[in-house]
Amino acid sequence: MKKAYVFPGQGAQFPGMGRDLFDSFDLAKKRFDEANEILGFDISKIMFEGSAEELQQTKVTQPAVFLHSVIAAEVSENFSPDMVAGHSLGEFSALVANKTLSFSDGLTLVSKRAMAMQKACEQNPSTMAAILGLDDDVVENICKDIDDIVVAANYNCPGQLVISGSNSGIEIACEKMKEAGAKRALPLKVGGAFHSPLMSPAQEELEDAIKNTDFKNPICPVYQNYDAKPSTEIEVIKEKLIKQLTSPVRWTQTVQNMVEDGATDFIECGPGKVLQGLVKKIHRAAEVSGIQ
Repeated sequence: MKKAYVFPGQGAQFPGMGRDLFDSFDLAKKRFDEANEILGFDISKIMFEGSAEELQQTKVTQPAVFLHSVIAAEVSENFSPDMVAGHSLGEFSALVANKTLSFSDGLTLVSKRAMAMQKACEQNPSTMAAILGLDDDVVENICKDIDDIVVAANYNCPGQLVISGSNSGIEIACEKMKEAGAKRALPLKVGGAFHSPLMSPAQEELEDAIKNTDFKNPICPVYQNYDAKPSTEIEVIKEKLIKQLTSPVRWTQTVQNMVEDGATDFIECGPGKVLQGLVKKIHRAAEVSGIQ
């Protein structure tokens, strides 16, 4: 039996998040104080008392989810990961959990990542859409046939794929997906085309920060978004982390690979249970495929 700890990404936030941790654990109080100092604003106040709209501010959302996730891992009983993985932003939380990054360095990188992504979104207005009920290859082929920038961005589970691209490209893609039989092709309320070539300016900005941050040898493998494969070498981890912003999140493949490598227990650390739901759907699809 192997334990796989998984960490959510942007979108898992909710008003009041982290208050229970703050009230229950001295370590949580320490981490929130450290975060307020590192970020230069009172993120704990926004997390505990702010509205959903305030939590959606770019400079708040990503650090908030990271902070909640890392603290949840640190205070969990018998925390002993055999492997870790995170969905998009969650990969940074996973790298703190497996001791590759310190808490302060992880939070600093997440804050820089958020700001760089916001800047890229302002330079290239763009968006994303969730496609439900189509096979991955059908979605990929439709994206390839569109003249504008549209790519597969999040392989969340079989039958659920998020696409990313220009506003006009996503609009065309959604219509074509429906024509191809998609159950839903739903534009998402996001700031831009995450995990697409349109994030290249953010990737370039984050690259220097990652290369100049002290990474340590991890206590267990991290399965990275870029290729869904386990990494333990520092330079490999850095390289894949840099490529993450413009590459798809291969969550389906990540979970499948973790299972193949012996994962029997998936434990989600962070706000919500979105990843637990996706893991169950991936398991279910594998069982159905096996029966067939």
